[in-house]
Amino acid sequence: MDQIQDSVQISMPRIGDKAPAFKAVTTQGEIEFPKQYEGKWVILFSHPADFTPVCTSEFMTFAKREPEFDALNTKLVGLSVDGLYSHIAWLRTIKEKIEYKGMKDVEVKFPLIEDITMDVAKKYGMIQPGESNTKAVRAVFVIDPKGIIRTIIYYPLSMGRNFDELVRVIQALQTADAFSIATPADWRPGDDVIVPPAGSCGVAKDRMDGKDAGVTCHDWFFCTKKIAKDEVLSRINKK
Repeated sequence: MDQIQDSVQISMPRIGDKAPAFKAVTTQGEIEFPKQYEGKWVILFSHPADFTPVCTSEFMTFAKREPEFDALNTKLVGLSVDGLYSHIAWLRTIKEKIEYKGMKDVEVKFPLIEDITMDVAKKYGMIQPGESNTKAVRAVFVIDPKGIIRTIIYYPLSMGRNFDELVRVIQALQTADAFSIATPADWRPGDDVIVPPAGSCGVAKDRMDGKDAGVTCHDWFFCTKKIAKDEVLSRINKK
């Protein structure tokens, strides 16, 4: 019985699924998710608790880098199982008192969800009993403009997120969609991209013989091409 309850508690959506819908109260008013974000990318992320140091460093960084995400047509939505008044007091403290890595007077303008019932956290598998029964782990869900989950990243309570990686994930997903390609390890805008497998033997032979302009084949299954950084950014910024 305990195993059944645990499996239900940590059930979570998968990449390619529709993002589970919910309505919630936030520091920016009520939201209906993901309906009101149609046409935009979203990073839905959870943190363990207000008034904790790792979470504070993350929220300051999210707020400071929000313009980067906005330029990528990406909205931020946070969540913890704390109440609304705790959220408001914590965000006010961050703005008025905390200085970290040159950041100060940082105002968090994106919504932070109140989830004291843990309903949303459980829908998204953010409660991991092996880590904590009462706090959400540091989950990240990247949701596309059609409301489909495209990336899921989980961090333990003790580890702050890598924000360069979160920006890179959005850029890579949008680039893959815009150019119908894949991105290799450690890819960043301007690096070579992976070309999908050839659709016919003739195209494959042309690629291997170097006749497919701009495409370099390291072997029949591994072909790349260059897309200039400016071209990538012009296609994905505010897309």
